[in-house]
Amino acid sequence: MIAALLVRRPWRKWSRVWGVAAAIGCSAGVASGVLLGMLAHLYDDETALGMLAWFGGTGAAAAVAVAGLVVPATGRARRWRAALAAAAIPVVVAAGAVGTNIAVGEFANLSAVVALGEFAPITLPSTAPGFASAGSLASSWRPPSRLRSTGRIGTVVIPPAVSGFRSRDALVYLPPAALVARPPRLPVLVLMSGQPGSPQQFAVSAQLQRHLDGFARRHRGLAPIVVVADQLGHAESNPMCVDSGLGASATYLAVDVPHWISRHLNVLSARRDWAIGGFSQGGTCAIQLGAGHPELFGSLLDISGEVAPSRGSDADTIDSGFGGSASAYAAATPSAVLAKYAPYPDSVAIFGLGDGDGRFGPGVRMIAARAAAAGMHTHLFVSSGSAHDWRTVDFALENALDVFAVRWGLD
Repeated sequence: MIAALLVRRPWRKWSRVWGVAAAIGCSAGVASGVLLGMLAHLYDDETALGMLAWFGGTGAAAAVAVAGLVVPATGRARRWRAALAAAAIPVVVAAGAVGTNIAVGEFANLSAVVALGEFAPITLPSTAPGFASAGSLASSWRPPSRLRSTGRIGTVVIPPAVSGFRSRDALVYLPPAALVARPPRLPVLVLMSGQPGSPQQFAVSAQLQRHLDGFARRHRGLAPIVVVADQLGHAESNPMCVDSGLGASATYLAVDVPHWISRHLNVLSARRDWAIGGFSQGGTCAIQLGAGHPELFGSLLDISGEVAPSRGSDADTIDSGFGGSASAYAAATPSAVLAKYAPYPDSVAIFGLGDGDGRFGPGVRMIAARAAAAGMHTHLFVSSGSAHDWRTVDFALENALDVFAVRWGLD
């Protein structure tokens, strides 16, 4: 219909022009979608298929509109066609962006897109002794009358004092209870994004503050202090949460980050009150570190993680991250780590996946079963209608917080 309004030329001639333009645009769009899907590790799940459909359709529609601008014509027909084509191009691109976002669940709304780069450094409260709880926080905490309704989130620098790992700024969320004059010591949750990704992406795409503020409202201002750490160093990097020539990511996460948290934040010290979690590559890291350091992390959250750290093929992974040692690679897999440190008499492991995640979903179920066999108290949450995307993270995080609430004595 739009094409018919753009020109006053014989139908057969213009149908060929539009057909060629649509074919070229669709092919270019699908090719771009395939490349982006590979970079974002979407592979063959439903998210990738939906994204490719939107890329192809957007490319075809945009190409038809562009053809209306560049194909010669004369007189009034040219002016009308050019005006309509120029107006159609941004509309088509915007519709494609919205549709692609629906497919991958990246941003909840336009304000989330804007917020991706808006996080400012956060001022941390004093760690001087404050509220002393007797028993569980839920039973002893008495919030002040003017308690804030929302927490605060912002960036911090966590120095790699021991590891030397070159990380980007982390994010810290402080719940309302952490912002009062005499704050209680609170549980801590360390989170990690997928790869490619950043701490800011996890906060925006997973709507982190919305979840945590909602949790705090249900628990009289109490919620975990959350640190979204950078385990990558760069959006496209993947040091696989091991110490190697790619960087001492494991030491950074298991030594530098916990030491900084303990020194600068009002957190509880018992392992029961510490949890580590992540999405995709970050989920793989969570099970590696949570299972490998049970003395530090009493709970873990693996959302759509892998069965093994990966930088492509097994051969590439072993060469780049393990110095060519297949045995070192095997020892770093979650299954091997679970077997090494079993049994786990008092560890909680939460797993999340989308029911459309054909690539990672089966592996998540397998690792969950092995965690249970190793003695962990496991929970598996399956998101309906999502795949390897942020809708799954949104669903899993909401359910995990409810489990953690009982674990941490906040319920």
